[in-house]
Amino acid sequence: MHFLPSCRVAIIGGGPAGLMAAETLARQGIQADLFDAMPSLGRKFLLAGRGGLNITHAEDFEAFASRYGDRRGQIEPLLRAFPPQALREWVEALGVQTFVGSSGRVFPAGMKAAPLLRAWLTRLREAGLRIHVRHRWAGWTADGALRFISPEGERHARADATLLALGGGSWARLGSDGAWVPMLAGRGVGVAPLEPANCGFVVASPRTRPEAGWSAHFRERFAGEPLKSIALAVDGVDAPMRPGEAMISDDGIEGSLVYALSASIRERIKADGRATLRIDLAPGRSLERVRAEAAHPRGARSLASHLQSRVGIAGVRMALLRECLSAAELADPACLAERIKALPLELVAARPLDEAISSAGGVCFEDLDEALMLKALPGVFCSGEMLDWEAPTGGYLLTACLATGRRAGEGIAAWLAGH
Repeated sequence: MHFLPSCRVAIIGGGPAGLMAAETLARQGIQADLFDAMPSLGRKFLLAGRGGLNITHAEDFEAFASRYGDRRGQIEPLLRAFPPQALREWVEALGVQTFVGSSGRVFPAGMKAAPLLRAWLTRLREAGLRIHVRHRWAGWTADGALRFISPEGERHARADATLLALGGGSWARLGSDGAWVPMLAGRGVGVAPLEPANCGFVVASPRTRPEAGWSAHFRERFAGEPLKSIALAVDGVDAPMRPGEAMISDDGIEGSLVYALSASIRERIKADGRATLRIDLAPGRSLERVRAEAAHPRGARSLASHLQSRVGIAGVRMALLRECLSAAELADPACLAERIKALPLELVAARPLDEAISSAGGVCFEDLDEALMLKALPGVFCSGEMLDWEAPTGGYLLTACLATGRRAGEGIAAWLAGH
């Protein structure tokens, strides 16, 4: 058995939360050793930035904090200590300028994650961070040493304090596989089951087909098609229609607007076996106007031509109405108008966890102290997505991961000073 040199702090996980904890410690002159199972660090961070890295959001703090739902009470104090503006200043101190997009989302200049990660890792290495890749954490030995599986075999290390920043359960191929759940549960730590968040959902069978998902014709024609300028709401959830965009998937619906509602949809499915999503296909028109336009005599024109000219319904929107409504509903102008403004779409399941952008569930905040140290395991801290919180896309995920890493780093420094 090979023993690694003892380290003052062991950080397990090389994503944003672990790296931010390492930086926080370095500022206080505390050297850390960082272990990661993958051949390089920040792989999920790089993937998130492939289409344009969204680092945070420029909306006012009250609205920003509200995005964390049931865990706002635990996340908000961390955000106040490291708010979105502080995050932007931190990025710019790394030599990467930021800008606010038209949606209020904040991006680095160039939109890419790689330059930011390179500058960050350079600064951390210069500050003394020791990095050990291809070291998969495997729990503890009987006498409390950390176990790692490496290409050279099993290796053990002792640390005065340990930070677990192991991610959630989505995108296992990038390192977030949730393998840590039984290790912590076996040590008496409360862990809420990992569930998909910011994910797509499967639709119930339209009309009479027994299997879930779209009809073959609709799937072949429209899978991958965007639904732009719509609004969505979830039945049973006291919230107004939310405007935005979605996308038709092979067996259901996904996209940024669906991700924003994914927690509500998931909970409705858990409670009732399905959730009803209401789609406003013409959010710029009132119901009264749509009723009048749908009832306008169309003469010899087809229904599709009539709705396109009178209501702006065409393409995937028209196909969605045909997919979800019966012939009798399509033929009734009053009913059709109601459906255009609130088309019911029954959702029966989330897409698998490994396909989700992020995961819900994780280490319960009730099992942590204010410094994010596990009450059952003194000297062991947790941060990032492995904690039990969730948020929509839009910069909220990364901001909270960095804020938890910062808080855990401060907590470790205080723990070392007192022990």
